[in-house]
Parts: sequence; structure tokens; C-alpha cells
Amino acid sequence: MSKTDWIAVDWGTSHLRAYAMSGGSVLDERMSEDGMGSLERDQFEGALLALVSDWLGTRTPVLACGMVGARQGWVEAPYASVPTAVDQVKMVNAPTLDPRLDVRVLPGVKQANPADVMRGEETQIAGFLALNKGWDGVICLPGTHSKWALVSADEIVSFQTFMTGELFALLSEQSVLRHSLAAGGWDDTAFAEALSDAMARPEKLAAKLFSIRADNLINGTAAEVSRPRLSGLLIGAELAAARPYWLGQQVAVVGAPELARLYVKALAEQGVPATHVHGDRMTIAGLNAARLREGISA
Repeated sequence: MSKTDWIAVDWGTSHLRAYAMSGGSVLDERMSEDGMGSLERDQFEGALLALVSDWLGTRTPVLACGMVGARQGWVEAPYASVPTAVDQVKMVNAPTLDPRLDVRVLPGVKQANPADVMRGEETQIAGFLALNKGWDGVICLPGTHSKWALVSADEIVSFQTFMTGELFALLSEQSVLRHSLAAGGWDDTAFAEALSDAMARPEKLAAKLFSIRADNLINGTAAEVSRPRLSGLLIGAELAAARPYWLGQQVAVVGAPELARLYVKALAEQGVPATHVHGDRMTIAGLNAARLREGISA
């Protein structure tokens, strides 16, 4: 493997992902389950070293984003307030004992009214804008907590978070609906119909959710149909609420292919074409943009 110039790190609540970098190119990547949620403050350095120790030189820059910069993380990187220029965020140095480490953490972004926060997604937004110069519009970042961000002139102007992914997990794993959902299988028609129902009458969401269980009990609706119905109802309710963001706007969806595909399809049903790009690629691009801006080299 070529020499590692620096290390890009995406440190979330449940996982730690690291990339050995040469300039803007990925040489190697690794992942562990040492997420922020499972670590005390004095355990972060050890978790990182366990994953990347053999990549380190005499003094290797490490740029990290995500929950590693939360109040409960390695070091708190205070939120920048919207509107905020993605190319002007200030990194915070994390304390280290190993002299081979030079760790810097990117801050998240906060919004006072309505109150909202993000950590990690702002780096993906910065990566997208670094690769798409002069782009204005709305960036959708689906996930456990989906974000819709309005960007203009390389600034995050405003954003809104939806707990769609977490609601799907809770309902499919811990509610009465768990008895009606299959682990696999998919029906595009069931998804599209549920999406349309939720967008037309979002106030009926709670009733529509229970109908998934009732249909399974009374009509024997297949579990492979129930799962996409649940997904369609939740994403439809999200899109209905996020309409002021995507209506009449240029839209990009940044995220993992399987989930992003559903959002692209849902937006297409509303006559809104959306560009999809992979979230991991945008994270790396955002960290690299921060490195270049600060003139950081090995």
C-alpha cells in the first residue's frame, strides 16, 4: 500500500469508520463498532489506535467528523450556527497521548428556530458542494434522522430533521407491527400506494399504520407487502412535511444506495428529479476539502 498521508474518520454513535488517504484517494478503509455511544472520553484514542495504528507515521493528521465532536465525544466541537459557510468551519484539536496522532474534529451545525442540530451531515454537504461548484438547491440526507438542508452560495441556510429511520426501526422491531413484517422481500406497488396515501392525508398516518396489522390479520396480507407499506407511509409523511424544501428546488439525495433509492423514487412520483450520490464518498470529500482549506499535510 502507498504511504498514508492522512486519515479520514467518520465517527458516529454506533460505528467508527476510518479511511487511509493519499491526497484525495482512498488507499484502505476499516470499520469497528466502537461508536461514540459505547465509549468514555478516555477511550476514544485507544479505539482509534486499535483500528489504524499500522497506518500511522511519525505524525499523521487525522480529520474526524460526526458524534466524536459531541458533548459526550472525544472533544466537544461547538456547533456553528446557520447560516454557515461550509468552507469556513473551525476544527478543534482532540487531546492525544500517542505522539503519532494529530487529531482534529469538525463541528456540527445548529439552528435556533426551529431548534435543530446535525453532526456529520454538514461534512457530507461540504463534500457535495466541493465536488459540485456553484450548486444551489436542497440536499436530502436520509438515514436514522433524515435531514433536509437548503444550501445557497456555499452556505447551509436552514435545515430540518425527521426521525423517519428511527421510527421505522422502532415500529418494525418493537411495536405490534413487528408481527406483520418480513425481514426480506419488497413490493414497489405497495410502497408507491402507501407513499401516495401518506402524502395526500398525512394527518391519518397513525390510523394507516395500524391498518398494516389489521390487513395482515383479517385479509392475510403478505408480510412482504407490509414492510414496503410501512416504509412508504413514513417517507410519505416526511415528504409531505418537507414540501417547502423540495417543491420547485433542485434536489440531491446523499446517502446509502438502498435507502436513497426510495427517496429518489418518492420524489420522482412528485415530478421532482433528484440526483443521488453516495454518502460515504461525500464524507471523504468533505473531510478532504477541510484538509486542503487548512493546508494540512503529513
